[in-house]
Amino acid sequence: MKTAFIGLGVMGYPMAGHLKAAGREVSVFNRSPDKARAWSVEHGGPAFETIAEAVAGCDLVVLCVGNDDDVRGVVAQALPAMAAGGVIVDHTTTSAVVAREMARLAEEGGRSFIDAPVSGGQAGAVNGQLTIMAGGDEAAFARIEPVIAAYAKAIRRIGDVGAGQLTKMCNQIAIAGVIQGVAEALHFAKRAGLPTDDVLAAISKGAAQSWQMENRWATMAQGKFDFGFAVDLMRKDLGIALDEAARNNARLEVTAMIDDFYGEVQALGGHRWDTSSLVARLER
Repeated sequence: MKTAFIGLGVMGYPMAGHLKAAGREVSVFNRSPDKARAWSVEHGGPAFETIAEAVAGCDLVVLCVGNDDDVRGVVAQALPAMAAGGVIVDHTTTSAVVAREMARLAEEGGRSFIDAPVSGGQAGAVNGQLTIMAGGDEAAFARIEPVIAAYAKAIRRIGDVGAGQLTKMCNQIAIAGVIQGVAEALHFAKRAGLPTDDVLAAISKGAAQSWQMENRWATMAQGKFDFGFAVDLMRKDLGIALDEAARNNARLEVTAMIDDFYGEVQALGGHRWDTSSLVARLER
C-alpha cells in the first residue's frame, strides 16, 4: 500500500521510519517542514509541503497529530487527494465522537477510517513495540494490520469505529490510578524512613507489581521528571475520558481527582514533566 504519514512528533517520526525500514513506499508531511525534511534525509522517503501532495494517490494515510481539531483538519485535506478505496488510520488520541465523525466523512467519499490510538510512549515508538487498540470496519482493518505491524508488538481490533479511542480511555484511566498509587507508596516509604530501593525490591515482586512501579519508582524517588509522557498530554487524555463518562454515565471519581492533582503539578511548572511527577505534589 502506497503510504503517507502525517505528523512527525516524538511518536510519529520513528513510526514512519519503521514503515520505511519495512520496505513500504512512504511519503511524509509535518506542520514544521524542517522535521519532515530531516526525516526525508534520514530515511529516504519524500517530504512534501502540503498534506494534499503527501497523500496524493496513497492507499493508506496514517495520522499521528495533536487533538480532535488537528484530525479534522488533516482528514479534510487528505480525503479528496488520496486513492479511491483507501484507508485512513488515526493514531492520535482523540474523542470517540471525532472518530465516528471522520468515519462518516470517509465513507461518504468511498474510503475507510480506522481509529487506532497507541500505548507504549516514545520508547515504544522508537523500538517498534507499541500496543495498538483499533476500531473500524473489519475488512479495512485486515488490510492495514500487516502495515502498522511494523511498529507494534500487539494490535487488536476492539470493535466498530470509536472502540479504539474508548479503549485508550480505559488505558489512561488505569494508568492514572496506578501512578497515584505508586506515588503515595513512595511518599509513605520516605516519610517512614525506609530505604526506597529495598521497598521497591520487596513489593515489586508481589501483587503490587506494575509497569509504572518497575520503570518509574527510581526516577520518582530522585525527583527526575524531564522525560516521558507529558502532564499536559495526560490531562488532555483524562479530559477526553471524563467527557465521555459524562455521556455514558460512568463513575470516574478517582480519575477526576487525579486529573485535579495533575492540575496542581502544572501549577508547580510541570506542564512537560513525565506523568510520574504526581509524586512532586506530595513532596513539595
